[in-house]
Amino acid sequence: MLKHNSGFLCISDYLVSMSKTSPEAPRAQVQHLEVGQNAVGQRLDNFLINQLKGVPRTLVYRIIRKGEVRINKKRAKADTRLQLQDLVRVPPIRMSQKATDTPVGDSLRSLLLGEAICFENASVLVLNKPAGLAVHGGSGVRVGLIEALRQVRPELEHLELVHRLDKDTSGCILLGKSRQVLNELQTQLKNKSMGKFYQAWVVGNWPVGLRQVDAPIDRASSPSGERLMRIAAEGEGKQALTRFRVLKKIEGFTLVEAEPVTGRTHQIRVHARHAGFPLVGDPKYGNEAINQAFQQKGCKRMFLHARRLVFKDPVKGKPISVEALPDANWKNVQTLMKNWNSQYE
Repeated sequence: MLKHNSGFLCISDYLVSMSKTSPEAPRAQVQHLEVGQNAVGQRLDNFLINQLKGVPRTLVYRIIRKGEVRINKKRAKADTRLQLQDLVRVPPIRMSQKATDTPVGDSLRSLLLGEAICFENASVLVLNKPAGLAVHGGSGVRVGLIEALRQVRPELEHLELVHRLDKDTSGCILLGKSRQVLNELQTQLKNKSMGKFYQAWVVGNWPVGLRQVDAPIDRASSPSGERLMRIAAEGEGKQALTRFRVLKKIEGFTLVEAEPVTGRTHQIRVHARHAGFPLVGDPKYGNEAINQAFQQKGCKRMFLHARRLVFKDPVKGKPISVEALPDANWKNVQTLMKNWNSQYE
């Protein structure tokens, strides 16, 4: 069904704006998007991020915060849930170049079509995300994981991230192939029935008896505007719990398994530092001198890896466990650790 006279198009059960379909429309104009069945229940911010391909997330949140985005002519918050036939007004947005216009390089294309695939069926896709690749474009990043996937797998038109990983974190990341699947998997996350298990190299001898860190986290102020988190004062912040298990020790370094029971920003990194054992290579919360020593030897990444993901198939209900192997840097860093005392002390 096409409704030209009212300023928007409604095609089947998903949304296509006028500016995407009419070559005569100006590049920057007000868009009106009608909510179809496939977007029912989606948060406003996630809906706009999906629709406004290549627009930085910071800009999306800014126009929502300033009241420039309206639902049925009324202001709305980022977490507003959309309903069938809601009309979303989006203000004119000028972009010099969209992320979808930036071609994916051959090496990344090959990785996403082959080696990076850990598991795939009709409803989900699990990838081994490399360290250094952001999950979303924006804030100086032309192409993130999701934009790259939409280029190399155009047949997966409803592909969405179920959760996120920091740019410097590698490993398992889960994507749903439809709105229904996404909602089911995010319900598993909310109910804590999905297991996420990370491995991390930390500085120091982590005590075997230190099996969890339970400390609230909130945002820290940063003069540069950098996104930083901290352990909150009593009665403040959001509750955060991480379980830890010692796996291996080498010359003053420890490999731990970390299971974030809650899902706060930078949770494992902040909790590890709070316990006195910062992650090796962590640019925000780590030991700067030790990080520099590893970087000089070619180990330039943060050593946090999403090793295993456990969830239920959103369609069949059967349990699925997926593992992702870390990259070659993990072998290299262990060699350096074994020689640490002789070289750096």
